Amino acid sequence: MARFELKLPKMGESVAEATITSWLKEVGDTIELDEAVVEIATDKVDSEVPSEVEGTLVEILFEKDTVVAVGETIAVIETEGEDGNTDAAPAVTSSAVEKSSVDQAQIEEVEKTIEKATEIIATPISKTSESGKFYSPLVRNIAQTEGVSMDELETIAGTGKEGRVTKDDILGYIENKGNTPKVNAPVISSAVEKPQPTKQVQTPAPAVKASPVSVNGGDEIVEMSRMGKLIAKHMVASVQTSAHVQSFIEIDVTNIVKWRTKVKDAFFKREGEKLTFTPILMQAVASTIKKYPLINIALDGEHIIKKKNINLGMAAALPDGNLIVPVIKNADQLNLVGITKAVNDLATRARNNALKPDEIQDGTYTVTNVGSFGSVMGTPIINQPQVAILALGAIRKVPAVIETPDGDFIGIRQKMFVSHSYDHRVVNGALGGMFIKTLKETLEAWDVHQDF
Repeated sequence: MARFELKLPKMGESVAEATITSWLKEVGDTIELDEAVVEIATDKVDSEVPSEVEGTLVEILFEKDTVVAVGETIAVIETEGEDGNTDAAPAVTSSAVEKSSVDQAQIEEVEKTIEKATEIIATPISKTSESGKFYSPLVRNIAQTEGVSMDELETIAGTGKEGRVTKDDILGYIENKGNTPKVNAPVISSAVEKPQPTKQVQTPAPAVKASPVSVNGGDEIVEMSRMGKLIAKHMVASVQTSAHVQSFIEIDVTNIVKWRTKVKDAFFKREGEKLTFTPILMQAVASTIKKYPLINIALDGEHIIKKKNINLGMAAALPDGNLIVPVIKNADQLNLVGITKAVNDLATRARNNALKPDEIQDGTYTVTNVGSFGSVMGTPIINQPQVAILALGAIRKVPAVIETPDGDFIGIRQKMFVSHSYDHRVVNGALGGMFIKTLKETLEAWDVHQDF
């Protein structure tokens, strides 16, 4: 049998680690090729890790809620075939013993010693002792291999976090055991050898879900979700990093509303996609960024990184109320049909938690539609390391002054507010204001007679 190491895969250029959220398989389960083994979560998206081989899951190296670095081995799968790295212990056969020059009494004594050593090695070490001490998989494996019992582990003073026993602690204890020598079998012949210890198969303990704590019989204290904690951390970090400034402008989108009403049915019939306002606005944003490339940058310390590609992040709501930002890559190269398909696909898979890690990476500018929640305008926080973000307000019918060659009059128009948040360290008020002024001119010049 061969042993295959399942490693945490690379999930994007900026992703260095992930949290194990759930094991989909248990030790002893059969695994098919490409079958999902474990669910993981980065600071941006949840994903599954499939198996690259068929076999049986024999070892789980990290428990639920553990943070693991990209490239680390997280599980071991046993497959059919030869494993050149596996050293099998030679069996003690009766013919081999008969050929030995050692008498039977010596052989029986050695066999008892080997049996005792094997029994110590095979005894599993629990991850948590009766006193409540936690022992990591590495510490437990060392203890089992070296014949250190749970009682001995309890006596080791841990130097790790919260008094946990570290690798150095247990190795130091083994080196200085003094009167508690390791069990070693004397060598009596090449035919009788001590079997090689095998690694302990670890099975993760079921997670204990924290229950809400009642306060004063009415209020409750509930722990934030993992995603909520990450979002809170990133929002605070962004405000502390960037000098946020906002510019606001009102845009008359009456022509766009009329045009969409006229073509949406034909668009759906031909393309099989619903035409919403979002792709129309995203296309206009992409074309405006091409005119103002210094909006499409990132700041790294004292260095400005000018982005070649225009990758638009699109804030989308998740079922739990949190937001995620899938990215439309090279948005300026897509026509309206292409950008509509991309918007609809990413929004649907975001709601179903089916986004891939690379689909939320490498955004260069973000657009959030606060109008979908009925908000007239908003002041969004910049998505680091970008330098600007646009908030689209709700489209409303409002009375407006309409200027004509024959004079001014009051009419009903469809209008929306756009809020532009930008990093004043590198984007000054002129650039930030001109950007949304140009966007306004682009949208208000929409041709109601054009085709799609």
